[in-house]
Amino acid sequence: MADYFVHESSYVDEGCTIGKGTKIWHFSHIMQGCTIGEDCNIGQNVVISPDVVLGRNVKIQNNVSVYTGVCCEDDVFLGPSMVFTNVVNPRSHVSRKSEYKPTLIRRGASVGANATIVCGHTLGEYCLIGAGSVVTKDVPAYALMAGNPARRIGWVSAYGEKLHFNADGLAVCPVTGERYRLEQDRVTPL
Repeated sequence: MADYFVHESSYVDEGCTIGKGTKIWHFSHIMQGCTIGEDCNIGQNVVISPDVVLGRNVKIQNNVSVYTGVCCEDDVFLGPSMVFTNVVNPRSHVSRKSEYKPTLIRRGASVGANATIVCGHTLGEYCLIGAGSVVTKDVPAYALMAGNPARRIGWVSAYGEKLHFNADGLAVCPVTGERYRLEQDRVTPL
């Protein structure tokens, strides 16, 4: 007996590795060669394309397609109906499977509902992509991004709270008390 849950309306192709405690909900399809870590939650109507890698405790909300070339590290959150791409210039009549661009979502990053992540970019650790944003370039760790195209509008803590840096470049998460430094447009935890 499997040590993970798959709803009876979902399909898991052969050749997948699925971690203990993972839940796969209604009408989802996990395609061949996927690696899914422990304690993930995959919502309704999710498609995970061949060879995708999901770390531990990844949460994927309803109506998300995770295309070949995407890798999500541990503790990533993908909001409802957010979108990945995997080809820069798609055409129905031109096969570009050999041109898939990799997309890396670093540990703890969160992507809001209906956001679009254009392929070939990295989303830094604990960044927060606002709902409806369109990411067209790499995103720094702890960045708060919004808009089309997405622009950095601030910084957030690992807990997801907005950080306010003083003149010395220091900030404290208002919930956890964790301290951060902003130096040369880069945030690091202390």
